[in-house]
Amino acid sequence: MNIRTSEHQNAVIRVGFGYDIHKLVKGRPLFLGGIKIPYSKGLLAHSDGDVLLHSICDSLLGAAGLGDIGQHFPNTAQKYKNISSLVLLEKIFVLLKNSGYKIINIDTMLVAKEPKISPYIEKMKKEISKVIGTKNISIKATTNEEIGDIGKGKAICSYSICLIEKNV
Repeated sequence: MNIRTSEHQNAVIRVGFGYDIHKLVKGRPLFLGGIKIPYSKGLLAHSDGDVLLHSICDSLLGAAGLGDIGQHFPNTAQKYKNISSLVLLEKIFVLLKNSGYKIINIDTMLVAKEPKISPYIEKMKKEISKVIGTKNISIKATTNEEIGDIGKGKAICSYSICLIEKNV
């Protein structure tokens, strides 16, 4: 959807939504928001499994109409095995920039029974803003009230929405 406002007369504003979920397993480090979080389990994935960054990547790609994270970084490609999701986010940021887009803001929600996320939110925001050049990042966390695999501590998921603009 394209929106024109009086404040952005010469800009196209676009919204994107992203979602990701991964199982928690023993023997892997836990990365969320670009930082390693001390925990007894990590997220099972081809990359580092950072569901927060994956949902942000998908929201940005979706807003720009550039596909999804799996199209750009397939889990069948060995070069992406255990790759830092910050590297993937940086590649997507460059792709958006080269397509003429600027990130206005990102709003996210992490859903996890454990670990407690709030002590890490500010550090996550700093890591993400270093890559995408905006401090307009919101990271929130909630539990799933012991419902389903997330509520039982078997998985973590993340939802993201973003707003981008392109001058026309």
